[in-house]
Amino acid sequence: MAESLVIVESLTKAKTISKYLGKKFIVKASVGHLIDLPKSQIGVDIDNNYKPKYITIRGKGSILKELRDAGKKVKNIYLAADPDREGEAIAWHLAQALNIDEGKACRVVFNEITKQAVKDAFKTPRKLNMDLVDAQQARRVLDRLVGYQISPLLWKKIKKGLSAGRVQSVAVNLIIRREREIIAFEPEEYWTVTTTFKKGTKSFEAKFHGYDNKKTELKNHEQVKELLTHIKDGQFVVKEVKHGEKKRNPAPPFITSTLQQEAARKLNFRSARTMRTAQQLYEGVEIGKQGTVGLITYMRTDSTRISDTAKNETKDYIIENFGAEYYPKSPRNYTKKAAQDAHEAIRPTAVTLTPDSIKEYLSKDQYKLYKLIWERLVASQMSEAILNTMSVKIQNNNAIFKATGSKIKFPGFMSLYIEGSDDVSDDKEKFLPELQEQDKLKNTNIEPRQHFTQPPPRYTEARLVKTLEELGIGRPSTYAPTIETIQKRGYVTQEQKNFLPTELGTIVNEMLEEFFSKILDVQFTANLEEQLDLIADGETNWVKVIDEFYSDFKKDLEVAEKEMEKVEIKEEVSDEPCDKCGKMMVYKLGRFGKFLACPGFPDCRNTKPILKDTGVACPKCKGAIVERKGKRRKTFFGCSEYPDCDFILWNKPDQRPCPKCGNIMVQKSTGKGKNQKNVVECIDEECKYNENVT
Repeated sequence: MAESLVIVESLTKAKTISKYLGKKFIVKASVGHLIDLPKSQIGVDIDNNYKPKYITIRGKGSILKELRDAGKKVKNIYLAADPDREGEAIAWHLAQALNIDEGKACRVVFNEITKQAVKDAFKTPRKLNMDLVDAQQARRVLDRLVGYQISPLLWKKIKKGLSAGRVQSVAVNLIIRREREIIAFEPEEYWTVTTTFKKGTKSFEAKFHGYDNKKTELKNHEQVKELLTHIKDGQFVVKEVKHGEKKRNPAPPFITSTLQQEAARKLNFRSARTMRTAQQLYEGVEIGKQGTVGLITYMRTDSTRISDTAKNETKDYIIENFGAEYYPKSPRNYTKKAAQDAHEAIRPTAVTLTPDSIKEYLSKDQYKLYKLIWERLVASQMSEAILNTMSVKIQNNNAIFKATGSKIKFPGFMSLYIEGSDDVSDDKEKFLPELQEQDKLKNTNIEPRQHFTQPPPRYTEARLVKTLEELGIGRPSTYAPTIETIQKRGYVTQEQKNFLPTELGTIVNEMLEEFFSKILDVQFTANLEEQLDLIADGETNWVKVIDEFYSDFKKDLEVAEKEMEKVEIKEEVSDEPCDKCGKMMVYKLGRFGKFLACPGFPDCRNTKPILKDTGVACPKCKGAIVERKGKRRKTFFGCSEYPDCDFILWNKPDQRPCPKCGNIMVQKSTGKGKNQKNVVECIDEECKYNENVT
């Protein structure tokens, strides 16, 4: 008979750890939170020290009953929810619901779901950490006070279904402020002059730097003409050659925010997709005869620390598979200020489980993300890369041109992994021929180019997560749901990965700027996050933190109630009649962008997607091929006569038919960066016609 009941959050996690614990343990899942604040009301007793009014979540009563019944049949109950504030709060609610004494050592935590980690955790159960519980409770109450008191105002003054929040409103404000910068930006003209030289069989480029070793900017065409005249009859002579060595260190192992950023850059994963896949890898995947294995450590962390065991295992792998020279003199240690260092960085639970060795057991998303995490961890412990560098100054009269080159002397970690970037970067080697001072060079080409300064870039998902993290807004676990919410509410849309504010988002933001400026103040919000950390560390009282916030917030609420004016958002009317009632349909903004809706709602609930005609006829029924969006917002191209015709393409059809067989051709991109090529190819696999597009 089982002696102990273990409660975890998910069924997968329960399945994984039950095989490690044996028959003396029953492992059951709470399936997330069982107890929470009610959705129908604010659920906070403001006049009674902000006491939360917790209830059993609708539909979870049967699970709670099952856990209570199981608890009566055993001697011990262990609460093994995730090792963070949220997990601590789940454990606390369960302890209260199951009448477990708070002073009892019932809490078990592990940062990875492996046999050794789980068994070790059950040897040292601890009491519930009420400081962590209070920190989570404070965040929950704060979010309720803001969301459930500003949102009804927005409903009343603008439209139903709107919301505001401490983190989401700051995120929208950042996107809108960036858009204002872009609109206000005035481009400035500047020019570059690039010369091409040939030394032996090798060609290389040098760019104009200035006159007499002083940096000179070319701001107009007149200055360019002056330069070209100045060097026209002169001789290009090498005046200085410098050789150097540059060392490059690997990036640290992943934390939650950097994992989301890198998965967005390299895998094109949205934050929610990254976290969903990471959760699967953490909780366990069936790996052949090994059974269910937890493949990565806990994925909600802002610590870059890794255990000594992981360091030693990684060291052995690097030396065995790359060579001793690829391992540094001592293990690399990474520290991060203000990190919640309760657990490790995100890493593989076993470096020996290489991505390719378990690929057959993983879904495509699981494999891609696991490979990213695995490579990042191994690379983080490898030797630095060493590059030989060369810089050259070439003079013509007193005009100086500069050329730089680099050659990898020792690849180190770069042989496995190079961190991505939101900005255009070139990690390629740039070779320069051997040059000596006083060498006379002959240029083969001089190319002046006109440029204009560019506005700051719009936020991508990766860039937004990075900015929120740098500003101290929110925490790793909040980024994905925040980004989902601001799109779901229709405050922002995404075009080519970039966030753009909508009219609705701009109106709501202006209201908040006028009446709730503190909520949008980056420093104020970051300070509030620091206060939550102090609560978690037992250094301040949660009620005190809430009270200090609410005393000012309440005054802002009272002013807004009296002075906020009603805003009428006029709907844009389309030229398409409703095919059910004849009224002219209007444009609406939903979670996945604009769509057409009948203005006769709720009497007429007809809606239509906005279809962009590609100008190409469907080969099956001669209808029009139109651009569509799938459930995950992935663009595809299908027949306008759907569902009667099911013809679809995953790439945009080209206007020209195949010159070889007359079938449809589609546009594709291959490669990345400078190696990227645009091609069109025939969809007929037997024809296989393709051509490059300039």
